[in-house]
Amino acid sequence: MTAQAAVPAPQVPKKKIPIGLVAGLLALIIVLMLPMPADLPPAGHRMIAILAFAVVVWITEAVSYEASAIMITTLMAFLLGTAPTIKNPEVLYGTSAAISMALTGFSNSALALVTGALFIAAAMTFTGLDRRIALVTLSRIGTSTTRIMIGAIAVTIVLSLVVPSATARSAAVVPIMMGVIAAFGVDKRSNIAAGIMIIVAQATSIWNVGIQTAAAQNLLTKGFMEKMLGDRVSWAEWLIAGAPWSVIMSVVLVFIVLKLLPPEADNIAGGKEAVQAELDALGPMTGPQKRLLGVSLMLLMLWATEKSLHNFDTTSTTYFGLVLLLLPRFGVMTWKDVQSRIPWGTVIVFGVGISLGTALLTTQAGQWMGNQVVTHTGLDHLGPLAIFAILSAFLIVIHLGFASATALTSAMLPILISVLATLPGEFNRLGMTMLLGFVVSYGFILPINAPQNMVCLGTETFTAKQFARVGIIITIVGYLLMLVFGATYWRWLGWM
Repeated sequence: MTAQAAVPAPQVPKKKIPIGLVAGLLALIIVLMLPMPADLPPAGHRMIAILAFAVVVWITEAVSYEASAIMITTLMAFLLGTAPTIKNPEVLYGTSAAISMALTGFSNSALALVTGALFIAAAMTFTGLDRRIALVTLSRIGTSTTRIMIGAIAVTIVLSLVVPSATARSAAVVPIMMGVIAAFGVDKRSNIAAGIMIIVAQATSIWNVGIQTAAAQNLLTKGFMEKMLGDRVSWAEWLIAGAPWSVIMSVVLVFIVLKLLPPEADNIAGGKEAVQAELDALGPMTGPQKRLLGVSLMLLMLWATEKSLHNFDTTSTTYFGLVLLLLPRFGVMTWKDVQSRIPWGTVIVFGVGISLGTALLTTQAGQWMGNQVVTHTGLDHLGPLAIFAILSAFLIVIHLGFASATALTSAMLPILISVLATLPGEFNRLGMTMLLGFVVSYGFILPINAPQNMVCLGTETFTAKQFARVGIIITIVGYLLMLVFGATYWRWLGWM
């Protein structure tokens, strides 16, 4: 009896260490080896090194954002833990105090608001209310290509009010718009299809500016305001400041898309009927959808009347809404229903992002970098509008290297707030922070600059080149319009 020949085990290909991770570690080591300025504490020096590592890893996307968050937390624990404290250089922080510092972001109300917002977005998807709202809105628009494009923006605006997640909104709208495109009977690579899908992506970013609860980076900005400036901007104040810009830019967006991607036909029979057919297939509103809509409208009213009819902050009112949605019998979901729909990685990244920004200030690294910026740029000799123009341009350019507005906010906003705190003169630092928070949403040029862009790119209806052609014009017009608003409307509101 012959023995069977041994079958060799399949060779598992070895994964190479990402170049971006190596570059991040080199950036960390290089900064640590640089001569330490006399006015920068050792702990601050190490935090700048950790920031350099984070920026390189985020820009290169060498590892997932969740993995990078854990790496940043570990670096803070050991590098800060072996650094002397600010108050007494003879005493080290110790890893226990350092890891606590690395986790402070998880006790911030902004993180709680983001988590609550993700639950509401999950409830919308679970009950199908987001899809129903989108279809109802589209069914009221019309069948011309221009009307369909306006309808796509209208859907985005409505969902921005009740679905506090840009990615979730895009995920709800894209399948519907693809159905509309199919009903038109046009090629997936037609100008009509490209124009509609580009509008969905760009309008989502435009309305991230206008509505405070529309995007995670806005909530992170709100958290830094409260932590660093001791004040907050209410939901209604943000809307009054940002929505007019978003309305004008929505009109500009449709005009630009129609010019750069002229539709093959002006009117497509069957588009409205296709939407109505999908809406009819859904049947009447279910009980959970009605209750979720009622809670969403209640939250909108509470958010909009903060500081005018009541002093309940946005986070507290949002959690009251969540209690109603999770109540037995009345609620629309259970924990098991939505736990798999929550991107918990986003929560981790958000918390570590707040911790990173807070630690930059606690160790005086943020203040030191702010002083360096002011000293070497001459910002201290400029007026508020010129300061806003320069810092906004900086954020727009650097955003090209970031695939996450949340990561961009975590890395840069604490430094910019420190710059504003260092500058002399009388101007509204809280307002200027909010306006710079608007600019963080400028993910218009590259598809990789925002998750909603990538969702739309996945439909293969447009190319990155088409997206960039529209996005560059949107960026330039939007930037110039913000300067006009800074000189007029926002100055009249007292934000400059």
